[in-house]
Amino acid sequence: MNISQIHQLFLESAGACTDTRKIKPNTIFFALKGDNFNGNTYADKAVELGAKYAIIDEGKFKKTSKHILVDHVLKTLQELATYHREYLKIPIIGLTGSNGKTTTKELINKVLSSTFKTTATTGNLNNHIGVPLTLLSMTEETEIGIVEMGANHQKEIDFLCSIAKPDFGYITNIGKAHLEGFGGIEGVLKGKTELYKHLKQNDKLVFLNAQDKKLKKASEGLKTYSFSQNYGKDVKVLFTKTNPNVVVLYKGLTIQSNLIGAYNFTNIAAAITIGDYFKIDPKQIKNAIEEYIPSNNRSQIIEHGNFIVILDAYNANPSSMEAAIQNFDLLEGYSFKSAFLGDMFELGKEASSEHQKISELIASTQVNEIHLIGSNFYEISNDDSRIKKYKSFDELKDQWSFTSKNEKSVLLIKGSRGMKLERILDLL
Repeated sequence: MNISQIHQLFLESAGACTDTRKIKPNTIFFALKGDNFNGNTYADKAVELGAKYAIIDEGKFKKTSKHILVDHVLKTLQELATYHREYLKIPIIGLTGSNGKTTTKELINKVLSSTFKTTATTGNLNNHIGVPLTLLSMTEETEIGIVEMGANHQKEIDFLCSIAKPDFGYITNIGKAHLEGFGGIEGVLKGKTELYKHLKQNDKLVFLNAQDKKLKKASEGLKTYSFSQNYGKDVKVLFTKTNPNVVVLYKGLTIQSNLIGAYNFTNIAAAITIGDYFKIDPKQIKNAIEEYIPSNNRSQIIEHGNFIVILDAYNANPSSMEAAIQNFDLLEGYSFKSAFLGDMFELGKEASSEHQKISELIASTQVNEIHLIGSNFYEISNDDSRIKKYKSFDELKDQWSFTSKNEKSVLLIKGSRGMKLERILDLL
């Protein structure tokens, strides 16, 4: 059975699924394989649970006409996604970057969906499986697709572009993320700008932060629609303040976001710019930005009595950690500040030096209490009396007890996903 025939079956189904725990009636189950599982062994169960068909790649599991045998299930899923994307013929916005991808994607979706029927990446399904599933979630009603692309090695963005074939692209920034896989900051730049390479080869458009020198240089020779705080660009967005929420000015409108930190300014500005390009009314853009409330441990503000928690524990790398610390130090109106910083992962040989740099940065601030959690932070050398080190979260849990301050207090919680520092909320 070829891709065209499988696509016809897909159009008559209720969508694609790769997890029997999420099977819905009349979906098509794709029996993917992993290091510790073989989806072929779940094909019968998927059909029993209501799947219309099960796509498999091992002949011994083909038992009925509902079992469709292909050479490679993952490759079939990816080829089907591309076929479906070309069948729909809708504009696709591809999004990548070191930091802020998911927040920016959510903001763009919020703005565009005020006028168009959009379909965007759910959560962070942004890899070689998530991107195809995102494309396959788009229907004939979808007017604009928004596809987040993640990567920790070179050539990954290139591959994801070959699947999604974006018409537009935006890179949030180039930072010290996944240094181990990319081979250093220059490798990050090369890997992320594979999106630009695709757009250039296909004469497509780049949405650009014109004040980002690296990305501005990398986008030379491409068609761009850019934003800046200065005149002379396609869109002017002004950063006005953050304490703690970011406030921006666009076309005479003051937009009060629910996002903390100056680092979120460019995420907001990008969404505004893309809305501007698609000719969305400025007041609708303002309303959409102001309605967006962050979740999933990303830049969340949580009030606990007389103190506030800034929960940014979804992920961390040296660039995002530095931005979070600098923003935290600049916050005004709080008489007591406590920082809880967790280890940053996937830094390879740079891990020791990058954790040391972060410890020195936080020690240079006016933060009153500094808690460093994880095996990398435990090895740093810093005799600042405000710094307390813990080998693990469990050690923090055993040694630290929260005492509510009478003063107006604010806590920052920031660390890589694997640290699960949102558990600190249970200790408060």
